[in-house]
Amino acid sequence: MRDAFDLADDLGPEKILYLHDPATGLRAILVVDNVAAGPAIGGTRMAPDVSLAECARLARAMTLKNAAAGLPHGGAKAVIFADPRMPAADKERLVRAYAHALKDVKDYIVGPDMGTDETTMAWVHDVIGRSVGLPREIGGIPLDEIGATGFGLAVALEAAEPFAAFPLAGARVAIQGFGAVGMNAARFLVERGAQLVAASDSAGSLTRAEGLDVPALVDWKRQGGRLAEFPGGEGGGRDAIIDAECDIWIPAARPDVIHEGNVDRLRARVVAEGANIPVTEAAERRLAERGVLVLPDFIVNAGGVICAAVEHRGGSQGEALASIAEKVRANVTEVLQRAEATGGLPRQAAVEMARERVVTAMRFRRTW
Repeated sequence: MRDAFDLADDLGPEKILYLHDPATGLRAILVVDNVAAGPAIGGTRMAPDVSLAECARLARAMTLKNAAAGLPHGGAKAVIFADPRMPAADKERLVRAYAHALKDVKDYIVGPDMGTDETTMAWVHDVIGRSVGLPREIGGIPLDEIGATGFGLAVALEAAEPFAAFPLAGARVAIQGFGAVGMNAARFLVERGAQLVAASDSAGSLTRAEGLDVPALVDWKRQGGRLAEFPGGEGGGRDAIIDAECDIWIPAARPDVIHEGNVDRLRARVVAEGANIPVTEAAERRLAERGVLVLPDFIVNAGGVICAAVEHRGGSQGEALASIAEKVRANVTEVLQRAEATGGLPRQAAVEMARERVVTAMRFRRTW
């Protein structure tokens, strides 16, 4: 337990639960970080190599993300130790066991994350009636289908134009992690005149200096194709995406993909963090020294949770997209203005802004 308590500070976490069901093989961790603003919304991630430390860091990111977005929700995160590519029947059995284990945890609203999706959330909802990111057929706003997080990233980059000193139209974009977030970010950015010149998935990378055909590439990927084998570009190794010549580099996969060991390979002017905690603190400082503008994760990738919060209160898809645009644009502008005024990093300004909102919410809460 010492390691768990080492994670604690003045904001949380409020609780850490270890979930185990020998009958189904369930092994999971839930970290409810802070619920001062309301019941926590946060995704459930499924992967074989997740950890308590990763879960706790992601839970804190959700606290800051939800506070920065002005949502009536705290932050939490859960991880399930399993391969999400398992047979569907086995995955359903495991997820239903996970939901059952959470039946009495009323301050956590389950959302999708890497390795889980709308179908997974439907199973959770069937068991405990407490999840978001549901299929449209049962009242949800399908986050991946409408591209909520990718839409928010495009809005964030529009808002950052005056600070980035180059226009979004014509900008060259590279995306590390061409999944739901990456594909939709590419789609929305191309609609705004940008060019996708490089992308990667777990198996390899793809580049084309003249720009990739995004609709064709999305279709290829959705049909199970590997990016490196797409006929409309040059294939390469997975990590080659780090070396891509671009204006905007978007990490949209796992944590800590950019660190002190590879940060100087990046050749971009802006890094827009589509994934949660994708760049280490040391790497962010190094990028700032090089004049690279880093847009913090919990500010620019909040589209998914904003959409989830609108769904939770019974709002519509149109309301969700309008709310994402309003909140993300306002927060990017405020964070970058604060950073300019203080001479600090955008992340420092973002954390200060979000913490102010969490601490204020905590003052209103009776804890005994």
